[in-house]
Amino acid sequence: MTIVIDSSKQGLEKILRDYQIESLRVVWENASRGVTSREVYANVNKVLENLKTISRASIINFLNDMCDEGVLAYEEETCKGGMRRKYFPKLDEEGFKKYVAKTVFQSLLKDFPEQTLEALGEVLSANQNLAAKLQKYIK
Repeated sequence: MTIVIDSSKQGLEKILRDYQIESLRVVWENASRGVTSREVYANVNKVLENLKTISRASIINFLNDMCDEGVLAYEEETCKGGMRRKYFPKLDEEGFKKYVAKTVFQSLLKDFPEQTLEALGEVLSANQNLAAKLQKYIK
């Protein structure tokens, strides 16, 4: 997944479109039973009802991309029309946020190692609470 960050936005909207956020929420909220693309499609379009309509193909493509990234998993099951996928979370919302942060940091450290570390040091020195929290993650 190519992560594009819009720093002017808040939360998951920094990296995902509205329908993608809603799609993940549907999967996360139904973690134990799993959901089909039809269920995700119906829920997303209900939430975005007065704003826009999202195609089922867009939902399916996003869900499958998330499976490829290891964010979601699926099981195939038989149904009237043949086979369908039932999607389950591999990462919960917190795990997904960590995945995004780790992916971005790894990319920055690969391309701009010194500048990334310097910038992180500046941010941490300006916020001692964050700096103290970081100590528990350094192994």
